[in-house]
Amino acid sequence: MKLRIGLIGHGDAWQTRHRPALRVLHDRFDVRAVFSTVAKLAENVAGEFQADVVDGYRALVSRCDIDAVIVLQRNWLGWLPVIAACEAGKAVYWAGDLDFDSVGDTEVRSIVEQSGVSFMVEFPRRFAPATLRVKELIATRLGAPKLIFCHRRLQACDDVAGSADPNPARRELVELIDWCRYVVGREPESVSSVEHQSQSSADKPLESNYRCMSLAFPATETHPSVTAQISCGSYIRSTWHEAAGFRPPSAMQICCERGVAFLDLPTTLVWFDDAGRNMETLDTESPVGEKLLSQFHRSVTSLLRNMSDLDDAYRAVSIFEAARQSETEGRRIRV
Repeated sequence: MKLRIGLIGHGDAWQTRHRPALRVLHDRFDVRAVFSTVAKLAENVAGEFQADVVDGYRALVSRCDIDAVIVLQRNWLGWLPVIAACEAGKAVYWAGDLDFDSVGDTEVRSIVEQSGVSFMVEFPRRFAPATLRVKELIATRLGAPKLIFCHRRLQACDDVAGSADPNPARRELVELIDWCRYVVGREPESVSSVEHQSQSSADKPLESNYRCMSLAFPATETHPSVTAQISCGSYIRSTWHEAAGFRPPSAMQICCERGVAFLDLPTTLVWFDDAGRNMETLDTESPVGEKLLSQFHRSVTSLLRNMSDLDDAYRAVSIFEAARQSETEGRRIRV
């Protein structure tokens, strides 16, 4: 079954993830309409896919030839396109950030749940070939995780002043929290966090440029306890060009019962066990965009409604907010 879809917005990952995936999966998706707050972008995308340019998100979701919508970016419209799609009974693929408000967005969550539509949140780290492969190794060769280290060093181009994203560090941390939950396969019981602040000049206020949090996953009858350390910061000045690209840390390091693995997304994995070193480059695997959209197609065309993604997104945000509470109160917070 081919899904007739409408595109809303134009995110940073359009050229590298969504556009190539839609071209390859032309037998599953038919782009019928495009809406963007930037008219020229909408015209370019519509021209490539022989789709119609519409002058509003409500006009797009109300079309009878649209089965589902892909929201590529959260812009000043916020949740309005999602709410309109739910009211029109159209499935939603959310490719915006995971920076939800676990309290303020409760009404939106209720609207999605009551609408009966399938709602999929984009988790690119989960579907990266290196992540899927390390999950296999945990089940077969490496054993259960005991320690996880995730570090994201934001570069100059990720700085708030030069990015359309007003809070890239928060977005990254929420996504890293979800990634660790997915790899471990269960929920943390507590979180603690510290934040480092500095000021670029004497006349400017303090700004957060580094945050480090620790998630504690309890032991079970069959698996040991896990500690996940997650850190993110933009502590290298934009003028330090050589330092910005020097020896970036692995996206994730996992110490397991019978070995250790180092992941660099999306396709590089190096792991060690008693037999020695193993390096896998998974370039022949399907790209992340294709895996994600294929999963969305499956969730919409099957009779099994997908709501777990939305719950996972809210859970990751609630853990991040608990980490902020930990910084304020100086203690570990149960989640």
